[in-house]
Amino acid sequence: MRQALTYDDVALVPQFNNIPSRTEPSLESWLTKRLKIGIPLIASNMDTVIGEELADLLLQYGSIPIFHRFTSFEDQIRWVKKYEKNTFVSCGIGKLDETRKLLDLGAAGVCIDVAHGHSDRMFHHIQELKKTHPDHQIIAGNVCTAMAYHDLVNAGADAVKVGIGPGAACSTRIVTGFGVPQFTAVRDCARIAEKLRVPLIADGGIRNSRDVVLALAAGASSVMIGKLFALTKESAAQKRSTEKGQEAKYRGQASSDFQTEFYGGLKAKTVAEGIDFWAPVSGPAEELINNLLGGIRSGMTYGGARNLKELQRKAEFVQVSPTYIAESKPRPS
Repeated sequence: MRQALTYDDVALVPQFNNIPSRTEPSLESWLTKRLKIGIPLIASNMDTVIGEELADLLLQYGSIPIFHRFTSFEDQIRWVKKYEKNTFVSCGIGKLDETRKLLDLGAAGVCIDVAHGHSDRMFHHIQELKKTHPDHQIIAGNVCTAMAYHDLVNAGADAVKVGIGPGAACSTRIVTGFGVPQFTAVRDCARIAEKLRVPLIADGGIRNSRDVVLALAAGASSVMIGKLFALTKESAAQKRSTEKGQEAKYRGQASSDFQTEFYGGLKAKTVAEGIDFWAPVSGPAEELINNLLGGIRSGMTYGGARNLKELQRKAEFVQVSPTYIAESKPRPS
């Protein structure tokens, strides 16, 4: 039995730095094999996260919105017509004709979302889309092992989402017992990604800029973030006013709340693998993005890196004790 680690179990060792300013490092990266992004941050393609208001802001920063599929086909068509080559659509395993139509209308690509993406049905779906749209980019996931990453790339994926169970609204690991701690999942897949040169997206478990830096240093080309974006003013999450201020509703897409709304309830012999909850709105998404990007830039100077590839090349990790996080936090009293 081998050991696997979460973001809280590791730290980066500072490297020699010859970078005069934290504004100097480049944050450019690759979302897929052919598509470059200006910042390595992606908002989750969830119904309580991504909407047009957040999409507009992400584009200003150089990110690319990936719209969710849990709405009418007419809405999806409208999104594609508005954003065209600057957006991705999403699909499950099915409705090939609808997905092809959205790609024909101008979407840059499609994100195929499956809870357990290492499957023959996923391979088939990727291959079928590539037959008719070989020049469109396909993001496939989710997986958490090097073998699964390798197999999705062999099937034709142009990027792979890595992460099973680390999300704030996900209970898959508690319900099923399956899932690899996120740092190890990213690190294992990144070792293969370095050889195959197909970007991986670290999806889930991001709570702050520290986690983003660790994910990128471990080999991710970008990170996908759900809860943090869902709690911003510009998210697509339902909002409500309370005595203490505004709250936003965030939910997993395997939650009973989501399943009831979109599918009329859970199917027989299945249980929810996610939750829903209300939490305080954190503020403008611009503030969140700037804080995360500032943390990445600071992290890159500690890593002696002018770009993300150099950060990954120089990254030296140490395993830490459970008291490391407590020692690392400010202690005003």
